[in-house]
Amino acid sequence: MIENLVYLFCAIVTIGCAVLLVRSYLRNPVTLVFWGAIFFVCFALSNVLLFIDLAVLPSVDLSPYRSGLTLAGLIAMTYGLIKEGGRP
Repeated sequence: MIENLVYLFCAIVTIGCAVLLVRSYLRNPVTLVFWGAIFFVCFALSNVLLFIDLAVLPSVDLSPYRSGLTLAGLIAMTYGLIKEGGRP
């Protein structure tokens, strides 16, 4: 039971981070903030799927979708860091 609350809390926190990064990018478009926002959106969706997978629908295996979203976020963030790494 407590682990379900932890999964839900992690999803809420990552959604909050994603919202703050997207708002920050819309106010002041900095490319690295964009890539960070993409990462946190993917990570938040992955955490929501984790909660659904383990707490709501334990009989359904959503781990490939969770892993795919996490990988997409990591690829986006890595690309953004490499692309923006040499700029002052």
